[in-house]
Amino acid sequence: MLLTCIIKKYRALAVCLFSLLFISWAIDDDFWLKQKSKARVQAAYKDKEELLTQKLSALGINLNAINILITGFKSEGQLTVYVKKPADIKYTRFAVYSICSSSGILGPKRKARDMQVPEGFYYINRFNPVSSYFLSLGINYPNEADKYRSRTANPGSDIFIHGKCVTEGCLPLTDDKIKELYILAIQAHHSGQQQIPVYIFPFRFDGIIGQRTMENYRDDKYLQSFWTNLKQGYDEFIANRQQLAVQVSTRGTYIFNR
Repeated sequence: MLLTCIIKKYRALAVCLFSLLFISWAIDDDFWLKQKSKARVQAAYKDKEELLTQKLSALGINLNAINILITGFKSEGQLTVYVKKPADIKYTRFAVYSICSSSGILGPKRKARDMQVPEGFYYINRFNPVSSYFLSLGINYPNEADKYRSRTANPGSDIFIHGKCVTEGCLPLTDDKIKELYILAIQAHHSGQQQIPVYIFPFRFDGIIGQRTMENYRDDKYLQSFWTNLKQGYDEFIANRQQLAVQVSTRGTYIFNR
């Protein structure tokens, strides 16, 4: 009798888990099909799918089973894209794209319409295949650290990686390059990566530009403290090439747990 109850219990649990997985797959397929039904996305796949497939194949990665991670550097004007298989832990650098227009100055975004590009640790939370800026990937600014530090009623919103090569605080690429990144993001989402990390830094902390800028701003205690906090995450990612486990303290600083 006891054995029968145990079998029934675990059978029900298995059915429940299978149902949840089926629903998850169905939802993701719905997203994937809706994205690929849009004319600009179709054109992007036509232009770039074969190229991306070949370049990923050289790394032993399939476009249909991929995770990505994006780092952005404001001073250098670059986005770096890293890739890996979903089951792997470490990322491999895949491509570097030029940020083709910029606005604002070094330092974080703290309020609406300040033209600033955010600095911090984010993830992609929106896909817009009919954007006014061709194709766009939204990031989850403001995050909890931004909300705490902004101390304003309106810290701003709607920060994107997008095409058209114009900006008012976003990270624009050429239309040609946003096609590639948009496809990679779609395929990563379809592979089960619900939150694609986007780490935005003022500069490469271990580069000449970074070292000189930190020295030039040595008297700015606020930026020195903020950038030192960002550098902790930068150093850990560069050393390990693994997605960071990011939390925000009650004081609005980032905490990086392994």
